[in-house]
Amino acid sequence: MIKIYTNGVIHTFQSSQPVVEAVVIKDGRFIDMGPAEQMLSFWSSKSDAIIDLSGKASTPGLTDTHLHLSMQAMKFIDLDVTGVTKKEVFLNKIKQHADTLDKGEWLLGAGWDENLFTDGGLPTKEELDAAAPHHPLFLTRICEHAAVVNSRALEEINYSSTLAIPESGEIVTDANGEPTGLILESAAALFKAKIPDKSYQTWKKALRKTISTVSGYGVTSVHSNDPAYLGGLQQTYQLYQELLNEEKMGLRANLLIDYPFLEDLHAAGMYTGYGNNMLQIGAVKIFADGAFGRRTALLKEAYSDQPGQFGEVMLSQDALYSIVKRTREMGMPVAVHTIGDQALENVLDILDQFPASAYRDRLIHAQVINPDLVKRLATLDRIVDIQPRFLASDYPWVTERLGEARMPYAYAWKTLLDHGIICGGGSDAPVEPLNPLLGIHAAVTRKAPGETHSGWYPEQKLSMHEAFYLFTKYAAYTTNEEKLKGTISRGKLADMTVYSADPFQMKDADELVDTSIEMTIVDGEIVYRKG
Repeated sequence: MIKIYTNGVIHTFQSSQPVVEAVVIKDGRFIDMGPAEQMLSFWSSKSDAIIDLSGKASTPGLTDTHLHLSMQAMKFIDLDVTGVTKKEVFLNKIKQHADTLDKGEWLLGAGWDENLFTDGGLPTKEELDAAAPHHPLFLTRICEHAAVVNSRALEEINYSSTLAIPESGEIVTDANGEPTGLILESAAALFKAKIPDKSYQTWKKALRKTISTVSGYGVTSVHSNDPAYLGGLQQTYQLYQELLNEEKMGLRANLLIDYPFLEDLHAAGMYTGYGNNMLQIGAVKIFADGAFGRRTALLKEAYSDQPGQFGEVMLSQDALYSIVKRTREMGMPVAVHTIGDQALENVLDILDQFPASAYRDRLIHAQVINPDLVKRLATLDRIVDIQPRFLASDYPWVTERLGEARMPYAYAWKTLLDHGIICGGGSDAPVEPLNPLLGIHAAVTRKAPGETHSGWYPEQKLSMHEAFYLFTKYAAYTTNEEKLKGTISRGKLADMTVYSADPFQMKDADELVDTSIEMTIVDGEIVYRKG
């Protein structure tokens, strides 16, 4: 089947034809492009469909290089408190959700951020008990590196002062040794082990809604990390297989697989690149540290607002070495969560001991770096996955965590690109909103929507093209798919995103915030059209 998309302002992101008016697609691939009159003259008699873009701008399909579709799907299942700005409202939402549950059922949810609360900090365990007296409660922070629990949840794990806590985790206690209700990092595993699994059909229904939502934001490809939530490797792959390859929902997914499932991969005969152009196995996911919010990201020098606190080591160097060794034996790359500079240094120290795999290793976040780390990242076999929208959420409070001296190398995306380091752009949804235009806005303006200043450390601003490249041509490099996607070029997969306004003609980048998606096109098919 041959289709022509015409009468558009199509930004191809390739140098020979940077902007064209029409593209021709056959069997899901671009086969020709150029002026509308020329394309229609040659191809219209051979075509099966001609779609008028009505003068709208488009780009290669957007890729989100780091998110968690399973956690995003939970918003359709559990309590969502994202964006709540008052502790009182937070507690009321818990009470209201508790009323919908059977007595004794776990009350689950996510999205709280105490930095947004204008009427006090975190609720106490006693306040949580009052809000949900008949339910064990477990609500994760927006960053997923902390949670709050109530007394019923502590009873479920048979908590005592002698309970063994997983390494790098903490059940925070007060001066009297009593739990406050705050749970950090790997200690969450104690509670998750007691929470009943969701059914296969519950997950499938929620993921179906999530995929439709993703398409509505112009996203054509995602790199998602899910097995720890979706019931393991096999169930994760089967869910995506049914939704993407069988139901043909019109989204491409590269699945990052948590390292505890390495042997499951081996037993199943799966490996990086296993699958097809719609669904593939990706890199092996590892956590090296935590996050800035609860001061668990691992820093070389102590937190400026808490002397003596350097963060948390999630894995010893010996453990990290063993995981990378096994991953390399299987011919696979790693994708490592490294927010702090010490965590990044620790990971590079291990990677330097191994030859590169056929696929590029991915360093995720890299939110604070230094000149030496920049040099070590600037190799052809390493990619940095960045999340520009973090800036809008983390400033200005993150300056208190890191101190002024470190800020020139914090969220330093321009520095990375200027040193030839390829960066992929993602949202880390549900930590940040799914909408990639918000990430692009943050990369270009270095501020949150509505802020009127010139940007946090404006020397790190990206151009509009650089910001879009994060989510298109550079994103393709993160999974070694630069010959398949990322630009609108002959022979590449026919994925496009169509916008209500042309980002490259905007006088003010703040216009991005009000820009909507007109169409999302995958394999030449319209999978989303603005109603």
